[in-house]
Amino acid sequence: MSAAIVKNQGDGVGRTASKEFRRHQLIMGAIVSISKFGLSGTTVTTITSAADLSVGLVNFHFGSKQKLLEETLRFLAGEHREQWRESVRNSGMAPAEKLLAIVDAHFVPHICNRDKLTVWFGFYGEAGYRAHYRDIMSEIDAERWDVSADLCRQIVEEGGYENIDPEHVAESLEGFYDGFWLNILIYPEDFSRQDAKNRIRTYLATTFPRHSSEFRTVAQED
Repeated sequence: MSAAIVKNQGDGVGRTASKEFRRHQLIMGAIVSISKFGLSGTTVTTITSAADLSVGLVNFHFGSKQKLLEETLRFLAGEHREQWRESVRNSGMAPAEKLLAIVDAHFVPHICNRDKLTVWFGFYGEAGYRAHYRDIMSEIDAERWDVSADLCRQIVEEGGYENIDPEHVAESLEGFYDGFWLNILIYPEDFSRQDAKNRIRTYLATTFPRHSSEFRTVAQED
């Protein structure tokens, strides 16, 4: 995502743009600004400049910069939530397939890209925003963890595995997601979305050896 892309979203719309469209433009502008300047360096001016909109629209649509930043995190959280939910809606999928679908949902290009990862880690890293992050993300993270843990329980039952704690596996997956996102952000030349997906597959194949053939499938290229 770039500032040019954000600006092009408004071409031909002008003053007839809907409230939802303008709010979306401002959220996209916030993502671009945070990616470029960080949370601490992001201002109403840097946001509206990226969105090619007037400064007054931030207060009109969100009430304050703070509310806009919170809604930007909510937008990313909702986008991510819908991505993994959509991935497991096929009732014909086996538990291992569904678990891999959740894994892969973390690394699709429109979710896992430099601009958006910078926003996520900006909220992680800024002490003043951590409480907002917890408020927004707690329920969403818990939902995904519950689904993953339940899928792991089904896999344990299918394979007759002993001494494997499904909840520990789900916790490990959550740690992989955060760690691999950080690797992708900091070392983009050395670590890719493909690397992340394949390393998690190796972990799952090792953890659930009777499902090795299902988990060792090579992840599809983006």
